[in-house]
Amino acid sequence: MTTLNDLLLLEMSRRNTDMVADMILQRPLLFDELIVIFLSDKDPDNRRAGWVIDIVAEQHPEFLTPYLDRIAGSLHTFKHDALKRHALRMLARSPLPGPTVLGSLINICFDWLISPTIATAPKIFCMQLMYRISEIEPDLKKELADSIEWRMAEETPGFKNCGSKILKTLYKEIHANK
Repeated sequence: MTTLNDLLLLEMSRRNTDMVADMILQRPLLFDELIVIFLSDKDPDNRRAGWVIDIVAEQHPEFLTPYLDRIAGSLHTFKHDALKRHALRMLARSPLPGPTVLGSLINICFDWLISPTIATAPKIFCMQLMYRISEIEPDLKKELADSIEWRMAEETPGFKNCGSKILKTLYKEIHANK
């Protein structure tokens, strides 16, 4: 009998990822098993599961809602940039996790945002997520703007593009509240 893990490991391709995602959409009860694989420490299974979850959650964000706190609470365990990227991308477009993990999520996002070793995509999703959090925690706006400014000269064009847009909005909001 072929397992979900077996299907994830057939090949690393968009075609295979879409095939597994379609299977999950047809059998949503498998989504929980996919989350378990994603949150495991088993590579490359967890990275491939993350890609599938990201695709499924794009079409059906409600599948992800019960798992948001677990995903946010597991960020610190992710070693591979693909895991960070997928988790942050999902979190950036989902309702914010609960207050029990929000503090650690804020800390991780700030740490990764200013780190010279974290890849660009996770940093971009950290910026977007932190901006959303700053909407409910306005005291974070200035710290977020400072962190983005601090990294601008050292970062990639993608970071600078996203950072400039978020900074423009932050500056307006910061100065409007003075």
